[in-house]
Amino acid sequence: MTAISGSAAAVTGAASGIGRALAHELALRGCDLAIADRDEAGLQAAAAEIAKASPRKVTVHRLDVSEPGQITAFAEAAGAAHPGLNIVVNNAGVALLGQFDEIEQAQMEWLFNINFWAVVHGSRAFLPLLSRQREAHIVNISSIFGILAPPGQSAYCAAKFAVRGFSESLRHELAVANSPVRLSVVHPGGVATNIARNSRTGAGITDNARRSEAIERFDALARTTPTAAAQRIIAGIEKNQPRILIGKDARFMDLLQRFRPATYWKVMQRLMEKTAARRLAREAARAG
Repeated sequence: MTAISGSAAAVTGAASGIGRALAHELALRGCDLAIADRDEAGLQAAAAEIAKASPRKVTVHRLDVSEPGQITAFAEAAGAAHPGLNIVVNNAGVALLGQFDEIEQAQMEWLFNINFWAVVHGSRAFLPLLSRQREAHIVNISSIFGILAPPGQSAYCAAKFAVRGFSESLRHELAVANSPVRLSVVHPGGVATNIARNSRTGAGITDNARRSEAIERFDALARTTPTAAAQRIIAGIEKNQPRILIGKDARFMDLLQRFRPATYWKVMQRLMEKTAARRLAREAARAG
């Protein structure tokens, strides 16, 4: 197992959402931290929050994960500040709303640079340091949309499926080489973060109604808190679990995809329609 107490972890996307909650929970369990994000104000607030709750060493690093050179510099700075650093969480991510024909190629590349290539660059930059430790762990955040693929998420699903494939292959390579580095790929279901509210919209979408509907739908379905997601990830690290599913919805959708690999979306669509109908009925009852 990878022990949390006495470890040091690098976490990207740590200014908000799952990354911020994960940094906080790791510190509470005795882990030093190198936290990184492009949102400097959010990052400083996260560091201050951790300092109030834990005496662990925390270093703060401004990082744009879409820039490979900055990831390399982050790995060097984090390693210098925390020589025993043995956990890396490639968490930073973004969302993009729109059908494939509504998304420009440049927008898709923007998303891939953050959601996929940053995972690859982060793994590459930190592996030499991790390989020198007695035990070490890489955590790559995919999504339940790295297991199944709904319409309107072609860019996001493509990147998250890529994270899954890259992570599984790298994990097998590390095992064959008898490396001390373990690797977990994480598939969260609906987690109550601001990723939908902060999402970009495809250039071909000309009205705001669909964006508002998508945000409302996400908020209605995202039942897992960031803290609960962070605790599940930590449990997965401690048990060296290769795949970490977060939330009942993720576990259900994983099973559904296994039993209905080519036709799962018909089932999902019916369930979503029923959920939406129940929500409207509840709102009508409250209004009445």
